[in-house]
Amino acid sequence: MLPLVGLFVATIGIQGTVSASAPADPAATQAAASRAVRPPTIDGRDDDEVWRTAQPITAFQEFDPVEGKPARFATEARVVYDADNLYVFIRAFDPEPQKILRLLARRDVRPPTDQLKIIVDSYHDRRSGYEFAVNPAGVKRDYAIYNDTNEDDAWDGVWDVATTVDSLGWTAEFRVPFSQLRYANAPSHTFGFAVWRDIERFKERVSWPLYHRNQSGFASQLGELTGIEGISSPRRLEVSPYIVTKNVSVPTANGYERDQRMTAGADFKYGVTSNLTLDGTVNPDFGQVEADPAVLNLGAFETFFREKRPFFIEGAGLLRFPVNCNVVRDCGSENLFYSRRIGRAPQLSGLYADASSATASTIIGAAKLTGRLPSGLSLGVLDAVTQRHTGSANRSIEPATNYTVVRATQDFRNGETGIGVIGTAVSRSLDQWTRDYLRSSAIVGGADVRHRFLQGRYELNASVTASRVTGSRAAIAATQRNSTHYFQRPDGDLQFDSTRTALTGHTEQVRFGKFGGPVLRFETSYQRVSPGYEVNDLGFLNRADWQEQATWAALQFQRPSAFYQRLFWNFNEWNDWTTDGLPLEHAVNTNVHTELKNHWWLHAGGTLGQLGTTYCDRCARGGPALRQASYIAPWGGIEGDGRHPVVPYFWVNYFRGDEGRSSSINLSPSVDLRMSSRWTASIGVNISKNTDHTQWFGNFTDSTATTHYTFAHLDQRTLSLQWRLNFTASPNLTVQIYAEPFVSKGRYSDVRELANPRAREFVDRFQPYADTAVSNNPGGFNFKQFRSNTVLRWEYKPGSTIYLVWTQGRQDFEPGFGVRSFGEDFRELFRSHPDNTFLIKVSHWFDW
Repeated sequence: MLPLVGLFVATIGIQGTVSASAPADPAATQAAASRAVRPPTIDGRDDDEVWRTAQPITAFQEFDPVEGKPARFATEARVVYDADNLYVFIRAFDPEPQKILRLLARRDVRPPTDQLKIIVDSYHDRRSGYEFAVNPAGVKRDYAIYNDTNEDDAWDGVWDVATTVDSLGWTAEFRVPFSQLRYANAPSHTFGFAVWRDIERFKERVSWPLYHRNQSGFASQLGELTGIEGISSPRRLEVSPYIVTKNVSVPTANGYERDQRMTAGADFKYGVTSNLTLDGTVNPDFGQVEADPAVLNLGAFETFFREKRPFFIEGAGLLRFPVNCNVVRDCGSENLFYSRRIGRAPQLSGLYADASSATASTIIGAAKLTGRLPSGLSLGVLDAVTQRHTGSANRSIEPATNYTVVRATQDFRNGETGIGVIGTAVSRSLDQWTRDYLRSSAIVGGADVRHRFLQGRYELNASVTASRVTGSRAAIAATQRNSTHYFQRPDGDLQFDSTRTALTGHTEQVRFGKFGGPVLRFETSYQRVSPGYEVNDLGFLNRADWQEQATWAALQFQRPSAFYQRLFWNFNEWNDWTTDGLPLEHAVNTNVHTELKNHWWLHAGGTLGQLGTTYCDRCARGGPALRQASYIAPWGGIEGDGRHPVVPYFWVNYFRGDEGRSSSINLSPSVDLRMSSRWTASIGVNISKNTDHTQWFGNFTDSTATTHYTFAHLDQRTLSLQWRLNFTASPNLTVQIYAEPFVSKGRYSDVRELANPRAREFVDRFQPYADTAVSNNPGGFNFKQFRSNTVLRWEYKPGSTIYLVWTQGRQDFEPGFGVRSFGEDFRELFRSHPDNTFLIKVSHWFDW
């Protein structure tokens, strides 16, 4: 399934009178802030003197679903400030306040309620900013904005807000310390500014100034807030020391024991200048972070896991430099900076680890410098150090390592044009145990340029990058042979060289697209990755030796009709080759996403792939390229109206290939439940049936040194259950429970080896594998895993938090499909020994 394209999901605000108002003046994009002699009390009420004298902002208009329509209800906003804080009061009129839902949720989670949001571009660069949002129950959300349109939801500022619901509607009163914003040191300031409102029961969004959905950019559309004078630009210091005590399960020769551990560390934030901020962490512990989902990977490439650790998520947008990125392919995973490399599981655990070995590399410390200068230069620098870990006999399973990322972008033409550079470096302290397996150093550098024109509707992007990795002959030989490269392919043009101690490569990409306008949008792109390109020491890359041409076009109907609220229909085509021209893929695709009048969503699409003559050069895991048969892959989905107490979802994916010999179907029903204003839950099931007639089975070398590349018929069944339960006592006190039992089992049969892998006829590509010891006993697998987290989070004062955490893991593997039902498999899983960890983490925020 391709990603939903063209859906910009934001959160809203509104204007009007208690009855419908006249259209606002589109030119009303400037407001003035007043100086507060006495600061208001943050209680959600407008009875402070300062609010009676502040200039009101009233020219709100609807932008969703109908852009420019007079707002259903009136909204008024007022802004004042003093030497330390920016204050905003918003009155959201509503003639039926009893219908305003006051649902609780944890911070940064948006329940299906009304919402008020202020957006502040304190640099006034039209490229960056901050969002502060609240619902009627006082649930806070905040974001940092970068690159005009991107949002960093991991950013958590320290700010206050209070709300009330009264006979006129509801209100929100914000206090945002200037210490949480970034701006130049000047006697007077003009900030970019906007106010948005959601009226959830009507699914309407209103803003001041009017937001244009068909115009590219977000921060660049903000209005102006003037009159801010005489405020300092503080070089503040924030420190959050923490103490963690853990009780963990430790395997021993005679079973398991409990071990009590205590650690301490700290996070800090320092304003180096008015524009640059230094964030750091010493001996961090991320035990409160939710576990990764269970997965069984039978493919050639590494599984990508999303980053969840707050230190690495916040500000990550300034460090992004995607590769293999276009609208068709998505830009979610392959990147020059993949922060999960820092603190990863020790890479040589399979060689030297024992029962007492660490399961994750310890981060001694990390720091990042981020900010934006008045000249339009955005800067992101990160450095992290991880310690050496050992296994049995003091043998290294992970060496001490230093990671560095430097990213800078310079804007021109008010952000319409930008030039950027990036550099990453990894340096490992290798020893006799690690020298032949790991690379000693890795350096990557690159540059990119983007240019918007014709009122920002069209955009041109281009980038080039280069890499160099060094190490011992054995380590670089292993690099050439891994799935990213496969230099050893017997029918390839690449030259495997066992004497190399370095490997270099490069990439190039150009993209041109139209991202503004009322209906039609498109992008076409070309990208190339050379065979020796390697970034996986600090980045994430599936494969090198690859080039692609791709085109995406979308029709977007945003105005409601008699049949739908909005409709998006996109068309895609892409063609992949190796760098020497071997065709890998020719495919076409289309997808439709529509919101119905009842606010349910329908999604459907499908792909026709491997059209014409194409080959898979990764299927044989270093063996010859295998000719591919065409496939079809339709999909569909339904999403319920999120305003209701019960919201159903259902997704289905189907695949048929190998001339009908292979097929798969995946069903994913789920439901979100709102039992009360404090209790919510979600339950999801993932069911898949996979029949793969060309599943790689193994590469075997016989007594004559001949390698046999074998494949088998695989029948696989997978069942998993995802369950979440949330209790919100208050916006600052929450309990979240996540649990996922997972079972995947498969049975191999019909073991074959490659005969004539490029043959036109499918049956001519294989022949029976003669080694009956393997072919008569192909076996299978039964993999079971359970992961769960229970987290109590109490923000006892802004920025200061206590976590109580219980995590449990269970895992079991059997080398056969087995005869048990899925229910019996789950019972067997819960008979396996649990790995329990109990954690208490206390952090306190200090601000100087």
